Amino acid sequence: MSSPVRATVVQASSIFFDTPATLDKAEKLLKEAAALGSQLVVFPEAFIGGYPRGHNFADQSPRGKESFRKYHASAINVPGPEVDRLASMARKYKVYVVTGVIERDGYTLYCTVLFFDPEGNYLGKHRKLMPTYRERLVWGFGDCSTTPVYDTPYGKLGSVICWENRMPLLRTAMYGKGIEIYCAPTADSGDTWVATMRHVAMEGGCYVLSPIQFCRRKDYPPPPEYLYSPTEEDVTPDSIVWAGGSVIISPTGEILAGPNYEGEGLFTADLDVRVEIPKAKFWFDVVGHYSRPDVLSLTVNNRPLLPVTFRSSPSKIKDDEMDECKDV
Repeated sequence: MSSPVRATVVQASSIFFDTPATLDKAEKLLKEAAALGSQLVVFPEAFIGGYPRGHNFADQSPRGKESFRKYHASAINVPGPEVDRLASMARKYKVYVVTGVIERDGYTLYCTVLFFDPEGNYLGKHRKLMPTYRERLVWGFGDCSTTPVYDTPYGKLGSVICWENRMPLLRTAMYGKGIEIYCAPTADSGDTWVATMRHVAMEGGCYVLSPIQFCRRKDYPPPPEYLYSPTEEDVTPDSIVWAGGSVIISPTGEILAGPNYEGEGLFTADLDVRVEIPKAKFWFDVVGHYSRPDVLSLTVNNRPLLPVTFRSSPSKIKDDEMDECKDV
């Protein structure tokens, strides 16, 4: 049986183009969450590396190209030294850590979530399957080889990123893997996001944890490198660029923490998978008694989809095979 867990979602801004400083900020926030007794801490989408709001990387001018070069340089390799540091933080504060990063794989970037356990082990990652709108100019597409769900003492832990949560088939795949603590880091601070998260919690019969960045204009580079508006005349350093709205929701759709649109902060709730999920599943188990596999089913390709595959030839052909070749 799973144990209760105190969970925290982090609502805070990246430090754009400064990954070491963002990692320092992450450690400060982890320390604060651990002081609250948290055993699971979830950071927003693209927290390490930054979300590219306001940057026109499609601009083919020298300025646009240099902006992307700096964004690429701010991303992290997985594995790599930044991953090692995040693992050491998880071990130091004895918490499970789930965090959004910008992953650099050669010259392609991915919007990725990384998982760490309290012993400081890097568990694995989820790459965003479907970047949204302008994100497609910046990020590559993931595949279902990186849609893990991990067994923890507190329940089965996994993540779906931002508008992937609007993909019914992906949600169904995660329900099929038995997810119980459903992490949904996002860049969506709109009015409808909380409703989406409540729907996911009730549909999946799972806890939903959705951290969102809260950013002011001063958290981003100055103009002209970054332009929040065409003239910047209508903004001040304290103008809100990204409004937050982080939430934690129970399997029955009850809001346990948040939403907050006022500033950075930590939002914490106690989760008990063993008590609350059976109550929710009694009414509706989307991949159990409420499914109809005789008429509706889903097949998921969870193999890596690689652009180049190399097949090696045998270094030595058996003598009898050589003789057969001679006889032909």
